[in-house]
Amino acid sequence: MDDSRGGLRTSDFEYSLPPELIAQTPAAVRGESRLLVVRPTAAAQGRNGAKAPTGAAMEDRRFSDLAELIPPGDLLVLNTTRVRHARLLGRRPSGAPAEVLLLHPAENGGWVAIGKPGSALRAGKRIDLGSGISVETIEALDEGYRRVRILGATAEEAMERLGRIPLPPYIERLPTADDAIRYQTVFAERPGSVAAPTAGLHFTPELLASIAKRGVRIARIDLEVGPGTFQPVDEEDPARHPMHPERYEIPPEAAGLVADTRARGHAVWAVGTTVVRALESAAGESGTVRAGPGETRLMITPGYRYRVVDRLVTNFHLPRSTLLMLVAAFAGYDATIAAYQTAVARRYRFYSYGDAMLVQREQ
Repeated sequence: MDDSRGGLRTSDFEYSLPPELIAQTPAAVRGESRLLVVRPTAAAQGRNGAKAPTGAAMEDRRFSDLAELIPPGDLLVLNTTRVRHARLLGRRPSGAPAEVLLLHPAENGGWVAIGKPGSALRAGKRIDLGSGISVETIEALDEGYRRVRILGATAEEAMERLGRIPLPPYIERLPTADDAIRYQTVFAERPGSVAAPTAGLHFTPELLASIAKRGVRIARIDLEVGPGTFQPVDEEDPARHPMHPERYEIPPEAAGLVADTRARGHAVWAVGTTVVRALESAAGESGTVRAGPGETRLMITPGYRYRVVDRLVTNFHLPRSTLLMLVAAFAGYDATIAAYQTAVARRYRFYSYGDAMLVQREQ
């Protein structure tokens, strides 16, 4: 398929994945995961000047090899968001269980949240969390969101005392004390996310030090990962999929490093799709990244012209997901599908606690 012509449908992003390849736990030691290096090959010239489908050369490495794969002078960009313990379990007045996931403070007071069952979060209803703390729904918002307030404590206190780390829905177990450490990057700073920027979970302080020692520069930005990251695309036309907004902040230092790196002819490496979306959302047509806060609803699908990012470190993503489409836009559709088929055949571990891939942008 020549995806440069567009016309891809959501069903084109299905793939077969044996359930046992969905990682339920992190690697035994942080940083010891596998890394599939994917280098799209130049498209062959076919009849009448048409391009044949782009393929990819693939290499099995360890994530700890990343330091030797990044040339000196290139820029590595990290998402330093911290995952909140935002999952609150409680009971309705009837005694039946209910849960609330706090997303972010609402502009007009309280917090924007989602929860289940939906009937437990109707306006005026309360969920008892225990310890004298409860959640009251103020109003219903669009797309299943609610505006809630915490009674008996601040939201931060409730999360600190009673909250659980919100593991992804495909991890079929309760969170443990180890998850509070492993579902958090070693460079996490400001709390704001309900899901981890998972490509960053593989890094250790030692690996980051090795990368910096080689002369690779490191920039830090912040994008608050929301629950939409796990939402499959239901519409067959990807353009009709509603993207949930995510807030980001690009410090002046990070924007300056991107500009200087590009001016010197070096590559910008994004650690994760969240970094891609933040940088590309903040970039003008020339690729200049604006510093400051912003909110993105950017959906990247094949045919998108990347302005900033040259290399991508990412985990393997869900079928029919916007993240898989983003990778296909970066590496090329055929190269991406081939990489996923290779990863399945070579028994890579998938999703948040799984292995990673390093992708070079299709030229």
